[in-house]
Amino acid sequence: MTTLVHEFDWPDRFVVGTLGKPGERTFYLQARDGSRVVSVILEKEQSALLAEKVDEILDQLMLEDGNRYSVPSSTPVELIDEEPLDTPVDGRFRVGTIGLGWEPATAQVILEVIPVVEVELEIDADVDTEALEAELARMAGLDELVEAAEPEELLRVRIPVGSARAFAKRTLEIVGAGRSLCPRCGLPMDPEGHDCPADDGL
Repeated sequence: MTTLVHEFDWPDRFVVGTLGKPGERTFYLQARDGSRVVSVILEKEQSALLAEKVDEILDQLMLEDGNRYSVPSSTPVELIDEEPLDTPVDGRFRVGTIGLGWEPATAQVILEVIPVVEVELEIDADVDTEALEAELARMAGLDELVEAAEPEELLRVRIPVGSARAFAKRTLEIVGAGRSLCPRCGLPMDPEGHDCPADDGL
């Protein structure tokens, strides 16, 4: 099987954005080059972690040999992007694994996004406990098998350091723009109300 690779070497735009109201938002990672747009679905937590890791890479590079790659400490004003996602938004796949790398020759951060691998496990309702345990033991190495499987498609994006810093800033802002947190219990509050665990027993 040949993997379909959506490759963007110098994208016009690379952002995380959302669709839906707070509490029901779907997060998308979107790359655009001219009229070509590819969007993939990811979790809020994946978005936050990705942005934090991109910032970490950039911060480390700033310390190398007097910042030889000219990594900005903050987002360059001309790269600030507050626009919504390009429409129509069609999620190609749900993100499973995200890889980050660095290309010193072009001073670019490289992101490789691979879909979730779904494995179907059918167990007969009448199976006895011993047979079930044997089946689970047999599948103990499944993670290695899944890891080795070649994905049907993936998204690979290379972005320069300024765009990477802008990507991280925007992503963290979008992650933080969701539901407000309850000052009493720390859980997200919905616009229509909040059943606060701190009220239990009062």
